[in-house]
Amino acid sequence: MTVPHRDGSVVAPLEGEGATLVSRARELADLSYRSFLAGRSPPRVYWAAPDGLEIVGGGAAVRLRAGGPDRFETLREDAGRLFSTLDTALASGGDLPAPARPRAFGGFSFHAGHGPTPPWAGFPAAEFVVPRVQLTRTDETTWLTVSEYGPDAEADGVETELDRVRSELAAHPAMQPSGRSPGIAATRLTTPRDEWCRQVSEATDRIAATDLRKVVLAQSLEVDLETDIEIPDVLERLRRTYPECYRFLIEPTETAGFFGAPPERLVSLSGRRVETEALAGSAARGGTPEEDHALMTSLLESEKIQHEQGVVVDTIREQLEPLGEVRVADQTVKRLATIQHLRTPIRADLAADDHVLSIVEALHPTPAVGGLPPEAAWATIRETETFERGWYAAPVGWFDAAGDGEFAVAIRSGVASDETVTLFAGNGIVADSDPDEEWEEVQLKYRPILDALGE
Repeated sequence: MTVPHRDGSVVAPLEGEGATLVSRARELADLSYRSFLAGRSPPRVYWAAPDGLEIVGGGAAVRLRAGGPDRFETLREDAGRLFSTLDTALASGGDLPAPARPRAFGGFSFHAGHGPTPPWAGFPAAEFVVPRVQLTRTDETTWLTVSEYGPDAEADGVETELDRVRSELAAHPAMQPSGRSPGIAATRLTTPRDEWCRQVSEATDRIAATDLRKVVLAQSLEVDLETDIEIPDVLERLRRTYPECYRFLIEPTETAGFFGAPPERLVSLSGRRVETEALAGSAARGGTPEEDHALMTSLLESEKIQHEQGVVVDTIREQLEPLGEVRVADQTVKRLATIQHLRTPIRADLAADDHVLSIVEALHPTPAVGGLPPEAAWATIRETETFERGWYAAPVGWFDAAGDGEFAVAIRSGVASDETVTLFAGNGIVADSDPDEEWEEVQLKYRPILDALGE
């Protein structure tokens, strides 16, 4: 039987319900997504991709939740049962266009054995929400989609709710200035510099003595704010500064919200086309064009970074080759406001239809956030890190009834509650890693969220 959530939504399992997921949609004039988020109670979700797709959702028609080593399979099965009941249409009649289709938004914890301890209260090992109200902005228009799930869900009631929400949103301005940043009162590193350097040295010793080739070690940084955080405003500041990145918010309860601006796509699936990338190796941006070019050149010419990038590319290729034909594109440099990375786009054409969650399971964690071999790297991370990763560096994104979807790697991220935000950053450690250099590189990766909190 299903389990009711305190917000009235349904939590999987979904067997034997005789229930239907009913979704209706219509076009809207443009409006402020920030106002929409600010006016909704959790669960709230936000997703923006560099290609322009932007989606925001409030409330939950249904939640899909799973834990343990079989969480990917459990979610695929529950999603299949849920979406097999789907009844969709435009409110005015006709088929629902692709951008307006209902989607499930959420993510996973990095470790399957994750326990929702602070600051991760409210975040299980895996959870996805189909929003009651979903707004989707494309280059052409904005769509409003309302969904309801249950044995009593029916089209007339959903269309009535659609009209009510549409009237409510008509009062929202299309544009609204973002509020001021919350300001930073104090910061606390969970891993002091000397402890970090010791951890890196121990990791390089282990690499020299065992079959471990690479491990990504992370830190966390607790940030006390001067005022309560308004995450929609922080996301707007991240949009202005990092338009080349994804932006996301997963806020399952009022306890905490996980948000960020990750530069790295884990995977997108459309039909049988898979797109992913290897993003490994970092350098700062320069203060002048000449300095910036020199840093980019050092990134391209670094034997250590090229080796790290090659390992990530080879591993992703090996993970995808059983599924279809894989093509690796030329290496480029992805340049962001405060940091630049080596990037290699990778594409695969699947031999058969599949679900995006199957690709996510095959790829997580990439060597860019875990290490090689995966089992040895995971064990090293567990034995070394002194904090709970939670959903940091794990897959976040969405999928739909067709099994299509898109996921990012949840780095450049933080989890916020009231006047505290916990940030996360990590670096890949290989045989010749220098602890002091690794420390400096990690500090760069806090900058995107720190700047948005304190600008």
